[in-house]
Amino acid sequence: MPDVLIFADTIRSPELRHEVPVAAPDPMIYVERNGTRRVYAGSLEVPRLQEVDGLEPVAAEALGIDELIAAGLGWHEIDVELVLRACRHSEITEAVVPRSFPLGAADHLRVNLDAVHADGDLFDRRRRSKTEVEVAGIRRALSASERAMDRVREVLGGGGQVTCEELRAEIAGVFSAAGMITPDLVIVSHGEQTAVGHEPGHGAIEAGEPVVVDLYPQDPDSGCYSDMTRTFCLGDPPEELVKIQGLCREALDRVYEALRPGVLGSELHRISCEPFEREGYPTQLTKKPGEVLDEGFYHSLGHGVGLEVHELPLLGRNGEEIVPGDVLAIEPGGYRKGFGGCRLEDLVFVTDDGFELLTDYPYDLGV
Repeated sequence: MPDVLIFADTIRSPELRHEVPVAAPDPMIYVERNGTRRVYAGSLEVPRLQEVDGLEPVAAEALGIDELIAAGLGWHEIDVELVLRACRHSEITEAVVPRSFPLGAADHLRVNLDAVHADGDLFDRRRRSKTEVEVAGIRRALSASERAMDRVREVLGGGGQVTCEELRAEIAGVFSAAGMITPDLVIVSHGEQTAVGHEPGHGAIEAGEPVVVDLYPQDPDSGCYSDMTRTFCLGDPPEELVKIQGLCREALDRVYEALRPGVLGSELHRISCEPFEREGYPTQLTKKPGEVLDEGFYHSLGHGVGLEVHELPLLGRNGEEIVPGDVLAIEPGGYRKGFGGCRLEDLVFVTDDGFELLTDYPYDLGV
C-alpha cells in the first residue's frame, strides 16, 4: 500500500472528507503510512479531530508554524512548507495524492521528496464503499427530498396557477427545515423544457404538460448528497407522456432484476436501453459515432452518489463493475423535442448479495 498524502479542506475535497469526517473550511494535511492515519491541522480543529476513531491529530505547532510566521513567510508559503514538514514528521519520502492536489504544494515537495504521484483512481476506489456515517447522511438527504416531493405535489394539486420559481422556493423551505443544504441548481422544469436534462425550469405550469423535479440536497453533517427525480402532470397526462413514463418504469424494473455486485455498469445501461429501442426511441447505444442526441433516452443510466452528486461508478457505455458499498442513482429518461419528457430516478445501496432500494416514493404522474 503506498503512502497517502492529502492537502485540502473537508468542505471542498471529497477525498479528505471521506478520511476525516469533520466539516472544516481550513486546509489540513492528511498522511497515511503503515496503517497510521495522521492529520495535521490548526489548533482550533484539534479538539474535534480527537473525537474521530483511528485518527491521530497533530497541531501545526508541532511542525514549527510559529517559527515560519516569525520568519515573515506569507500564508501560502507557510502552507506548502507545512506539507513538506508533515511528510518528514511522518517519514514519508514518496506519496500518492489526489488529482486535485495543489500544484504549488506538489512543486515544493518535488524539490525535497523522492516522488509525488497523482493517482486519482486510488482515491476514487477508496470512496466507492460508503461508510456508515456517509450512508446515514445519504438517507437523511433522501428523506428531505421525499418530503420536498410531497410539498411539490401538494402545491401543484392545490388549484390555481403555480410557477417553477414558486415550487423551487417551496423546496428550499423544506430543505431548510430539514437542516439540508439546498444546491445552487434545483430542477423544476415543465413542458418543452423537460426535454433538456439540466434545464432548471421557469414560468407558469399548465395542465397536461410534464413537470420534472430533480432534487439533490446535501446533508451537512456527513457532506453527502442524495439524488431523486420524479415526473408529474396536472390533470390528465397526454398519451405520449404515459408511454414514456411506462418505458422508464420498465427500464427500472429490468435494471433491478439484474443489479448485484459484479455486474458491469455498462451492462445495466444496455439493459435499460432495450425498452426504448424496442419502441423506436434512439439511445446512446444506437446513435452513430459523433451524432449528438437530443431526443429519446439520450443520457446514461446513472452514476454513483456520495460526497459528490456525480461520482463513480458510471452507469453508461463505459461503466465499470459494481461493488458492495456503492450508492447508485438509477435514472432512465425519455424525451422528445417540442414536447418534453419523463425521468424517474431512485437511489440504491449495493449490498454483498444484492441491493437495498433507498428511495421509497411513488412513480405516479398524478398529483
